[in-house]
Amino acid sequence: MTPLSTSAPRRPTVGFMLGHPAHFIALGFGAGLSRVAPGTVGTLWAWLAFLVLQQWLSPLHMGGLIAAGTVVGWWACTTTARNLGVADPGSIVWDEVVAFWLVLWLAMPMGFWGQFIAFALFRFFDAAKPGPVGWADSLFKGFGWRGGWGILWDDFVAAFCTLLVIALWRFL
Repeated sequence: MTPLSTSAPRRPTVGFMLGHPAHFIALGFGAGLSRVAPGTVGTLWAWLAFLVLQQWLSPLHMGGLIAAGTVVGWWACTTTARNLGVADPGSIVWDEVVAFWLVLWLAMPMGFWGQFIAFALFRFFDAAKPGPVGWADSLFKGFGWRGGWGILWDDFVAAFCTLLVIALWRFL
């Protein structure tokens, strides 16, 4: 596909998602196609997927999956944003997926309510972009590898902020 094609869809479709492996990954295996709050839907998908995956993967393997998901996600987000012709489209939710996996991986074990609070905190930091998250969101803009990293970077900073609040909560 050509970069910044004028025929690229602004709103991805199932056909667009299935047209390239990068699109399938970046759109969170379909979660990003949600017309309502795709970032929240992507984070919910991440939560469910984490709970399923932890049944088969050791913590070390889960960490490896997160690391690999970050590298593959960088490629997928870069490619998908370019093919959509939008620098940071809301339909790309892989950034939420891998960042929330990081939160759960580092904060577990937690019961349902602890996980729910982690979910709510992460969504707050990702959506409202207070302080360091807003700063991170402004660092890497545009198309190409730099922009693809920017799609992921602010979510990792939101994950760090979430983990910081959880650590403070546990300390107190």
